Amino acid sequence: MDTNRTTVGILHPGNMGAAVAACAARNAAEVLWCTEGRSPASRARAEQAGLLPVSTLRELLDRSDVVLSLCPPTAAEDLARDVAECGFGGVYVEANAINPERSVRIAELLGPDATVVDGGVVGSPPANGKSATLFLSGLQHATARVAELFEGTALRTKTLGSEVGKASALKLAYASFQKTSRVLVALSIGLAREHGVDQELLEVASRRTDSYLAEPEYIAKTAARAWRWGPEMEEVADTLAAVGLPPEMLRAAASTLARWDDAKDDSDLTVAEALDRLVQP
Repeated sequence: MDTNRTTVGILHPGNMGAAVAACAARNAAEVLWCTEGRSPASRARAEQAGLLPVSTLRELLDRSDVVLSLCPPTAAEDLARDVAECGFGGVYVEANAINPERSVRIAELLGPDATVVDGGVVGSPPANGKSATLFLSGLQHATARVAELFEGTALRTKTLGSEVGKASALKLAYASFQKTSRVLVALSIGLAREHGVDQELLEVASRRTDSYLAEPEYIAKTAARAWRWGPEMEEVADTLAAVGLPPEMLRAAASTLARWDDAKDDSDLTVAEALDRLVQP
C-alpha cells in the first residue's frame, strides 16, 4: 500500500490532533483540516504542523481517504453524525477518549459506508522530542493502513485485534489511573496547604521519586486541561459501571475537575492560582 498517495483529514487540530496530524504528514500525500468554525489558535497549530486548510467539512471528507477524529469526548458522536450525513466512505479513526460502547455506536452510525477503526492515544502529544502510542482495533486491512501512515514517526502504533472498542477500553483503563492520580495530587497538596503543612508533605513525597506528589508543578497543567479531562473521567465512570465496578471515584474526579473549567488552556496559570480556584465552590 502506497501511503504517499493517501490523503488524511484531521478533526480537529487541537494540541494532540495537530501533533498526530503532523506525524501523518510525513507519510501521507497531504493532511487536510477544516477551518469552518475553528479558532485562531487552531489555525496557528495547523499552520505550524504543515496542514492544508479546506473551507468545509464536506470538502475535507470528499478529498480524504483516512479521517482522524481527535476532539473533546462530549463532541465525538455529534462529529461522527456530521461525517455520516456527508456519506464518507473511507477509513474513520475514532481516536477520542470515549467508552467502548460509544465507539461501537459510532461504528454503527458510520457503517456500512465507512470503515471505523477504534483508536486510543496514550502519552503526550508526539512533538518536541516526545512520543506516544496509538492503539488500534478494527478490521485488519484498515488498522494496517492507519499503522503505515505513522511508520518512522514519533507516534508508534499497536493493533489490539479486530474488535472495535478494545483500543478505547485500554485508553480509558490507563486514564482512570494516570489522570485521576493527578487530581488526587491537587487534593492532597491543597489539603496540606490549608493546614500549613504543604512543604512538609512535599518533603515526604520527594523521598519517593515515583510519586506524583513529587510533581506539584503539574497541578497547574492539570487545571488548564480540566475542561477535557473531566468529560474523559465521566467516560471512564460509564465504562466501570458497565462491567459492575464502582464508578464513584471517577465521577468525583470529574466533579473536582469541573472547578477548573474556567482555566481552559491557561498556560500562564500558577500552582498557587490553581489551588486557589480549587477551594472555591
